[in-house]
Amino acid sequence: MCAYEKPREGSEGEVLWTVRLSGLVGWVAAAVACWWLLGVAATPRPWTGPLVWGTVAAGCAVVRAGALWGLRRGPGRVVLEKAGESGGALGRALGFSFDSAGWIRARNGALWLLVTFACGALFVGLMTATTGDERVAALRDAGGRVSTATVVERPRAVREDLSEDVVRGYTSRLVVAVPDGPARLATRAYTHDEPRIGTEVEVLWARSAPELGGYVHERESLRTLAAGRWEAFPDGANGRDALLAFVLTMVTVGVFALVFIFTSGPRALQRLAWSAPLQTVYAALITAVLVGWRPLLLGGGASPAEGLLGVCGFGLLVLTHMFMAGRSIGEK
Repeated sequence: MCAYEKPREGSEGEVLWTVRLSGLVGWVAAAVACWWLLGVAATPRPWTGPLVWGTVAAGCAVVRAGALWGLRRGPGRVVLEKAGESGGALGRALGFSFDSAGWIRARNGALWLLVTFACGALFVGLMTATTGDERVAALRDAGGRVSTATVVERPRAVREDLSEDVVRGYTSRLVVAVPDGPARLATRAYTHDEPRIGTEVEVLWARSAPELGGYVHERESLRTLAAGRWEAFPDGANGRDALLAFVLTMVTVGVFALVFIFTSGPRALQRLAWSAPLQTVYAALITAVLVGWRPLLLGGGASPAEGLLGVCGFGLLVLTHMFMAGRSIGEK
């Protein structure tokens, strides 16, 4: 069992505040990065916003782990009593203790809130990351606009999009006529109903570059793609699916979070939060997630190894957090 000690004045107190502040800044940075992921899919790459904030979060995790190792006293011991019973000078001034049961549970609740939000945001990010392909980016750069077009030739390469033997839509190659635009515009298309000659569809196209063809996808918001603006859960079937997945993920992880928050003892939660080995594992996994997601955020193609690193790294991070929280259930 880890011993509690009152820290010395001076450099040790500075290290303690480094641990606290790096944790706070890392929490904020991770939350902002996840918020960016909710609606970044329609914006032009590179997606520097989530990349920068994710880098800050990973850096803070590394700094925090390093500071915790600096607080170790002999083999296996960590200073857990961070500022005395009163929380140091600041605690005495505010009548607040960093070691109170209420503060420890609130801090753990904030951490679980971030984990829950991150699960939902990364799931949405994976669902929508391929929304803006190279054709969409090229059309947007050429001043793309959205118009209602009419299919003027027999659709080719028509295939059903099946989900559990239910037809969700159709992929095809279409030639459409755009009012006040090209009389013949070739495009790949995704439509809810099987396309026929005379069918009207919304198409993203560029007057200055008709050779690029068009882009038709009735599960996406073409106006959001054309504008290249950040928008969480845009209009369209994909936006609704992403919202549903986000809510279901938040609710599922949130149920586990509530159980862990209120069944673990404050001292057990304190030991986990101030364990240098455990926080080092978290820092390594957070860094792995950042490395795995980096090619996608920069607009390049992620290799299978990088994709696996990003997805599995995050999965291991969440599972490790749940496992350690589960071990502390019932402890004082």
